[in-house]
Amino acid sequence: MKFNARFILGAGLAALFASQIACANEAEIKKGVEAWLGGSGPKVESVRKLGVLGLYEVQLDGELVYTDEKVTHVILGDIIDAKTRKNLTDERKQKLSQIKFSDLPLDLAVKQVKGNGKRVLATFEDPNCSYCKKLAKELQGVSDVTIYTFLYPILSPDSSEKAKNIWCATDRAKAWNDFMINNQSPANGTCDHPIEKIVAFGRKLNIRGTPTMFFADGSRVPGYMPTATLEKALDKGSAANLKQ
Repeated sequence: MKFNARFILGAGLAALFASQIACANEAEIKKGVEAWLGGSGPKVESVRKLGVLGLYEVQLDGELVYTDEKVTHVILGDIIDAKTRKNLTDERKQKLSQIKFSDLPLDLAVKQVKGNGKRVLATFEDPNCSYCKKLAKELQGVSDVTIYTFLYPILSPDSSEKAKNIWCATDRAKAWNDFMINNQSPANGTCDHPIEKIVAFGRKLNIRGTPTMFFADGSRVPGYMPTATLEKALDKGSAANLKQ
């Protein structure tokens, strides 16, 4: 029993020591990368040791770069697994960009229910976004979905005014579709609106372009999708969410 206790204690101390070394290395690498950036670059959000090539992954404002333990080189680009042909960088970015769908402030979104509404989709869109208008037309052909549209005016000076007028309309979903599909401008309106809150929330999620879509499993897709691809993504997101 004494041997076992000593063995367990020794193993525990070894694991703790290894963990402290890893933390120290990551802290030093963070300092090294920050020094390399010179204080004018993006923020170093995290450092993580990779299981390949002895590299460390550095997350910079949502982007990934790689370096060695002494920060003698910084690598910009994707890491591809030569055997499986998987893009490890892209997989990691997708994982980092995932959210909990339930964490979205859905009460701040324009809600539309189509059919049974069982599948869910959240979008961040600017009224002046041409690809958002294409997406709105594609969504006309999608059924059995609840759509939460967050008005995210980031593209042009009058985007905010249009977003406010849509939110203040009696029927927000109709006002949104009338403008995005039929180019019918909403009437001027004044009311309490959540536009600033939505923009602040979107920035926290590092949403830089519109449309940006989130599915039931929390997966993020920046950009427009045609109907057939949307249907597959909605089904995949719903199925994955049920397994969680």
